[in-house]
Amino acid sequence: MNGILETIVQRRAVKAFEPVEISGEVREQILDAARYAPSSFNTQPYRLYWIGTEKQRAVAAKLCMGQKPAATASALVVAVADLGSLRATSQAQVAWMRTRSEFSEAKIRDFERTAMIGRILFMPGPFGIFAAIKRLLFWLLGFWKVAGRPPLSRQDLFKWATKSTSLACENLMIAAEALGINTCPMEGFDGRRLAKFLGLSARHHEIVMVIAVGKKSRTYVAPPQWRRPLESTVTLL
Repeated sequence: MNGILETIVQRRAVKAFEPVEISGEVREQILDAARYAPSSFNTQPYRLYWIGTEKQRAVAAKLCMGQKPAATASALVVAVADLGSLRATSQAQVAWMRTRSEFSEAKIRDFERTAMIGRILFMPGPFGIFAAIKRLLFWLLGFWKVAGRPPLSRQDLFKWATKSTSLACENLMIAAEALGINTCPMEGFDGRRLAKFLGLSARHHEIVMVIAVGKKSRTYVAPPQWRRPLESTVTLL
């Protein structure tokens, strides 16, 4: 446990990297760790694009404003919130459940029903009509009982998916650190051009962040790290 905590604390956003190759085995371990992050209803509403070839990386780095971490990294990971994957993910989970003896047919039907209800609750509908109706219904429901509100508009859906995507990114960066690889998450990029470069759909995809991956340059010296005191961050009730 102490080793895990040490890895979390020592992870830093590295601004310059050495030109080293990341093996396929290490790449797979880093990306695989991202899959084990928690996500709402296990929907895993994201896709990760690993850009490792020199030519493609140079293009992507330019679209990241030419930032030094992007320009010197061995690879770039573009983390994308992916609303278009929800149905396929639930179908894949049902197929997996059918191969496991732990799940009875009744449990599988329950999961399918929950997944269907989830899709209905999250569906904004044409011109946001369903979202408007659901917003009114949940507003009325809130008068007489405690009730959560699902994401209603497409903007709400992307906000919801971004939370799960960010958790996957944190898993990825901690796994990289544990394997001796450094990272730098970046929000500075031309989202429209980078989305076009990756062939993304504005309807289903939104880029959350780009993560530079590599080995810290021997000449790079990280500045002292500061965090707010615990009592300034946490409220105990």
